[in-house]
Amino acid sequence: MTKYISLLFTLSLLLFSSCATAQMGYGTKSKKAIKLFEEARNAPQENFDMERGRPNYQSGIDLLKKALEKDNNFLEAHQLIGEYYRITNQPKESVFHFKKSLEIQPSANLNGQLYIDISDQQLRNHEFEDAIFFADMVLQSNSRSTPEHLIMIAHKLKANAEFSIFAMKNPSKISPVNIGTSINTEHPEYFPTITVDGKTLLFTREIPNNDGMPRGQEDFFISTLTENNTWSTAVPMPPNINTEQNEGAPTISADGRTLIFVGCTDITGTYYGRNREGKGSCDLFITEKIGGEWTNPENLPGEVNSYNWETQPSLSADGKTLYFIRRVGKNNRHRSDIFMSKKLSDGSWGRAVQLPNNINTEMSESSVMIHPDGQTLYFASNGHVGMGGTDIYMSRKDPLGNWGNPVNLGYPINTESNENSLLVGPDGEIAFFASDRDGGEGKLDIYYFELPEEYRPIKTTYFEGLVFDATTRKPLKGEFELIDLATGEQVIASEADPITGEFLVALPTKKEYALNVSFPGYSFFSKNFDMIAGSDKPIFMEIPLVPLSDEQPVLLANVFFDLGKSTLRKASYVELNKLSALMTQNSKIKIEIGGHTDTRGDNDDNQKLSQDRAKAVYDFLITKGIDANRLSYKGYGEAKPINSDEQIGKIATEAGKEKAHQENRRTEYRIVK
Repeated sequence: MTKYISLLFTLSLLLFSSCATAQMGYGTKSKKAIKLFEEARNAPQENFDMERGRPNYQSGIDLLKKALEKDNNFLEAHQLIGEYYRITNQPKESVFHFKKSLEIQPSANLNGQLYIDISDQQLRNHEFEDAIFFADMVLQSNSRSTPEHLIMIAHKLKANAEFSIFAMKNPSKISPVNIGTSINTEHPEYFPTITVDGKTLLFTREIPNNDGMPRGQEDFFISTLTENNTWSTAVPMPPNINTEQNEGAPTISADGRTLIFVGCTDITGTYYGRNREGKGSCDLFITEKIGGEWTNPENLPGEVNSYNWETQPSLSADGKTLYFIRRVGKNNRHRSDIFMSKKLSDGSWGRAVQLPNNINTEMSESSVMIHPDGQTLYFASNGHVGMGGTDIYMSRKDPLGNWGNPVNLGYPINTESNENSLLVGPDGEIAFFASDRDGGEGKLDIYYFELPEEYRPIKTTYFEGLVFDATTRKPLKGEFELIDLATGEQVIASEADPITGEFLVALPTKKEYALNVSFPGYSFFSKNFDMIAGSDKPIFMEIPLVPLSDEQPVLLANVFFDLGKSTLRKASYVELNKLSALMTQNSKIKIEIGGHTDTRGDNDDNQKLSQDRAKAVYDFLITKGIDANRLSYKGYGEAKPINSDEQIGKIATEAGKEKAHQENRRTEYRIVK
């Protein structure tokens, strides 16, 4: 909003000044004041601040002060110094000179533009009632000469002022903490991203260039959480990631093995850095971590990148959806919107689609972040009602999968200044952001704070697995999937690291899951677990895969029956389909299906129940086309418990005893010769 107002003001100011100069002359007769004014118009560029990389507006302000000492009723000088104060974020001084312009010449309020400028600056100065007054002056003018876009801005300024009054009367209790000198330096640090276990933090740092140019070069740095719960000194990413060009706005996958980031061209518009090719301006690139090495980045395959400017990606925890920012618009009326793309079966990314109009506005959205829960979106915008400037918002998906109307995160997360690059941790309790507030290590620093309850996402934790050969313990690149047992939906499917056999995924808490892991030449592994009790704690699981040549029993952990019955539940079909596929892919193997019960109840009844349950699995496989000659089944009743009655008797709690009995009630298969 402020940027748009600035453009309108500058255009109207230039038009007014040129007309005044050509037709009427300046609003002063003082030649010395005019000379100082004309010097002030060029001073910011002529005295360019090389250290900060921006025009030196203070040099223009100093000259305009002298011009006003010569003639305090010099209209154009008041207008220009008001604009310079606006640009340098000095709203109190800006308002004073804009109002002085109105006092000198009421007609200086060109089509209501000056009222808009005053309202905007009063909003930034927390003069909310006055901001409403001047916005209303535009809305109540009933002048046909007031352009429609100024009326729209006046409505927005009034709404922002009213919201600001409410927000500041109802502030959130947050206390931002500087993350420390292992991350923050005298250089700007921003756009943090974190793995789902909260142990790896990657961010952008602007480091000085060697070419003497004022703006530095953006590179990635990475830090890990130590055993003392402190961050290690950040180190640069390897040289195949960091180049002499800018790399920024990273998003790291939940497991820390995929990095998508923004790479931009040099001044030629074609060079993206060593061995990189792009489609235009800034593109998204992808790199994978295999073992401990990052692959050379490639232009993100598919239909995400274009001749437009793509930036600020955010990858969903399941790796299937990518959110990002794209610049849209034509003829110098650019804005940025949030887009999303789905990963296709071939690994490329599908056509990018804009998020709906309740998220994207006619102005600009930025800094999008999809939380690991997959249901909560955080982003920055200057188009929604807020505190002024760019604010941070949150939207949640409804049960139908539609994004709800955004909620402003309120004060003091949002202020009259620009806020962006919010990162909410996997647990939803801690959030990170970048700020140049007083007391930091340098320019932009990374801070963290406890996110108020009302803005938190669904709590997630992580599941960590290690896949290996059960005989040799050699790591395996096992394919795994996790199924929500309540819905039967696949939550995530991926593969373990080919070097280490490790994988790491984010999972919403308070749910029950089925895990299936497979690798060619091995029986598949299955397990079910819940994150309902003790769900705040992450889960680590060793996953030994048994070679197909081995005859030891393999547990079918995700085959379910109703209590005392032999009818398969539908939740069993996923696992039994995998068993069917295993036998189809390995056409020479034969298996015996074994049913087992616990030791409670009548022995004969248990024997019959186990036999019937084993036959139910046998019958299912027959319906899938498996030759009956390759199948056999047997009920073992209570003859082969995993936990003996003596062992169960020593368990202290009833819950523990029940779990042990449950482990005895099982269905297995084993390969037979």
